[in-house]
Amino acid sequence: MNFAGRLILGILAVIVVVIVTLVTSAELSLRRHLEQDIRNTLEREARLIAQVLPVDSLEWQSAVMEMARETELRVTLIDRDGRVVAESDEPAEAVPRIENHGGRPEVAAAIAGRTGSDRRVSATLNRPLLYVAIPGGPGVVRVAAPLIGVDEIVRRAQASIFNAAALALLLGLIFAFIASRSVARPLTGIRQAARAIADGAPPHFPHSGIPDIDGVVRSLREMHVQLEERFTELKRERAESEALVESMAEGVIAAEGTGRIVTANAAARRLLGYETDETLPALDQLFRVKAAREMVDALLAGRPAPERELELDGHTILLSGRALPHGGALLVLHDVTDLRHLETVRRDFVANVSHELKTPLTSISGYAETLVNDPPDEETSRRFLHVILTNARRMQRLVDGLLDLSRIESGGWRPEPESLDAGQAAREVWTLMADRAAQRQVSFDTRIEPGAERVYADPDAFRQVLTNLLDNALRYTPAGGRITLGLRRSDDGVQVGVKDTGAGITSEHLGRIFERFYRADASRSRDEGGTGLGLAIVKHLVEAHDGRVEARSEVGRGTEILSWFPDSSEAVARL
Repeated sequence: MNFAGRLILGILAVIVVVIVTLVTSAELSLRRHLEQDIRNTLEREARLIAQVLPVDSLEWQSAVMEMARETELRVTLIDRDGRVVAESDEPAEAVPRIENHGGRPEVAAAIAGRTGSDRRVSATLNRPLLYVAIPGGPGVVRVAAPLIGVDEIVRRAQASIFNAAALALLLGLIFAFIASRSVARPLTGIRQAARAIADGAPPHFPHSGIPDIDGVVRSLREMHVQLEERFTELKRERAESEALVESMAEGVIAAEGTGRIVTANAAARRLLGYETDETLPALDQLFRVKAAREMVDALLAGRPAPERELELDGHTILLSGRALPHGGALLVLHDVTDLRHLETVRRDFVANVSHELKTPLTSISGYAETLVNDPPDEETSRRFLHVILTNARRMQRLVDGLLDLSRIESGGWRPEPESLDAGQAAREVWTLMADRAAQRQVSFDTRIEPGAERVYADPDAFRQVLTNLLDNALRYTPAGGRITLGLRRSDDGVQVGVKDTGAGITSEHLGRIFERFYRADASRSRDEGGTGLGLAIVKHLVEAHDGRVEARSEVGRGTEILSWFPDSSEAVARL
């Protein structure tokens, strides 16, 4: 409802309240004065009746009936025990059956020696009466008069007051309408100007000629100018803050004291698994991890909480936060998954390199000390020198492999692909291993499907891939086994697969065999002279060609390593 309507209703409400108050107070006052006049009259009549009562009690019934006819009042004589001895509204034979009146308020007061009165509906006559009782006669003389006349007078007075009130209400309505129009018009203009300011539209400020309202208009105009300046500054600062928060790599979440999230940047949503337009739950329901929930509860309660490292959906998150001064909390989520992985890789790398170098160094040192301190015979010396040479070569292969990996990972090496005869390259590589294979009675097959005869790859890199794969297969293939090299077309490229008939690899190890120094069977690999870097080098060389590698294995049936090299057109576009 607008201001004019409210003003009219307000004035009408005041008038109605005043009228109701006047009518009610007038009715009560008039009724009270009329009843008091009747009470005084009844008391005088009761005292007159008490003076003229016959001495003979047998004449009391006829006397009260005569007095009632003359005064048009109800007259009752009651003894001090409360028994009715004469009643003007009952025949003489019915008087003894009237109930005891000792408990009636006016009767009890008269028996006690005071003048008593009461207003109630008569149980005998079933109509409202005003009773007045005084000490006298047999004990109490009570006189009662109906109040119908009082109600009629009050109703006529109320009708007169209501007619006057209706006229006053009509005049008040006219006045309220005129006043509301003169006051509400400029206020409506002010409201429209304030709405325009809120909507960002140009406001129109009214002129009313009323000093107080014009003062409000001037203040509103000044406020509009200041708000424009402050809003412009706030928008600029907010845009800068939002851009800064959104560009942060760390997740940032800000929440009110109730837990409602007011800010969550893209990094926070990504780490928590929420889309950009998805509504976030309250802060105390955002995390499923107990440690995070405890931290949130502490911050929302205004207590400090130390940073904690959590595992969330496969990510390692460093969670820190602080309670805001006026309630709420600010959380920062830092994804340290890569950092922790790098730390693990670094520790594993140092440990593995140390272990891989320690074994041959120990052998070299031990045999060399023996040769220096206690020279054996020529045959033994030759055997010791062979062991030293073998371990030195093993260390050389390890260092060469590490250097190759470092060169590939650092970008210091780029493949120079060209079209190769894959079958010819495979046979050349296998020739270098033929003697070892013959000693172990391991056969070699080549299966080349139509269209897969040529591979687009760097020649040296392709031969190193085949060398590592075939050497690895030969190392794990038992005597009498078989190694198969398969080439086939696949997904706009050539798939190179090397399959052996060895013991196979369990699923828990299969996903990690391309990690450096990782061995599914460490003891056997070292016995065979492996460095633990072959498959890692294969993976990096193939991926440098924008290809991919995959391992498949069944325990007891062998392992197959698949390398996919893209065709020249696709590879050239990506390289």
